[in-house]
Amino acid sequence: MRLAVLGAGAVGRSVAELANEYGHAVTALADSTGAVVDSGGVDVERAFARKDEEGSVGPAAPDDALAGEYDALVEATPTTLGDAQPGFDHVRAALEADRHVVLANKGPVAERYDDLRALERDSAGRVRFEATVGGAIPVLSTIDARGPENVTAVRGVLNGTANFILSRMAAEGLSYEHVLAEAQDLGVAEADPTFDVDGTDAALKCVILANVLASGGYSLEDATVAGIQDLPGSALDLAAEDGRTVRLVGEVDDGVRVGPRLVPEHGTLAVSGTRNIVQFETRRGGRLNLSGRGAGGPETATAVLADVDHLERRS
Repeated sequence: MRLAVLGAGAVGRSVAELANEYGHAVTALADSTGAVVDSGGVDVERAFARKDEEGSVGPAAPDDALAGEYDALVEATPTTLGDAQPGFDHVRAALEADRHVVLANKGPVAERYDDLRALERDSAGRVRFEATVGGAIPVLSTIDARGPENVTAVRGVLNGTANFILSRMAAEGLSYEHVLAEAQDLGVAEADPTFDVDGTDAALKCVILANVLASGGYSLEDATVAGIQDLPGSALDLAAEDGRTVRLVGEVDDGVRVGPRLVPEHGTLAVSGTRNIVQFETRRGGRLNLSGRGAGGPETATAVLADVDHLERRS
């Protein structure tokens, strides 16, 4: 398929770099300040070399990427809350042109799910968003395969940054501030880690899960959210004395909740480092567990490109 990739961060860059390996061509590539468009195929290596040297992938206007020739839009711009702009308008433009859309950007799916599906119903294009929950873990594909009506609840550890911090605090007896600085030095945490440590990122993923299970109706406003930034090290010490530890757990059943939870120290939810885990409670199938890399450019790009492959097979 011909892809227009919007967003040149870790995920967008990885999608563009891996697309050819998956049998697809990037015909438009844009970052926040520029774009390069070529119906014969963008020279991705050259575009990113230009970005590294000059700060932009190309000399064209970013909106030119949406006006180019492509079969599927890959929306990998940063997640925004509320009206989910400009990502939502990018999706609207593609669907109104009867193009497919693959989202890595969580905003449109978490904050404007019902609007997204309404646009899709009026379009010949289709929307996929596996990459918005769990990185490389096939969370949404698993729900689709089982049938949303057969999944009664979902819970899990869905933010690698928070999990890294809690794992290190518990294992080494270090303070939150010390481990956060370490995570930033290692590139595990952003310079501004707010979305990760205050629970927002995990909550957005849980809202997306709730929307998929209930066919819409949820936004971030409907979630009860608490983060880890005020969790004292003593809480982890006390938990360890009882054979337990603390993880930032998201839960989706009759509502959406995210917060620090006590879990068995060697239990399924006590994944370490940056790993994620998702548990599904299913009718007649019992509990299913999926664990893996929940973030990272190449890892998340595999989910994006799996969606592209799915669209190509169904075209």
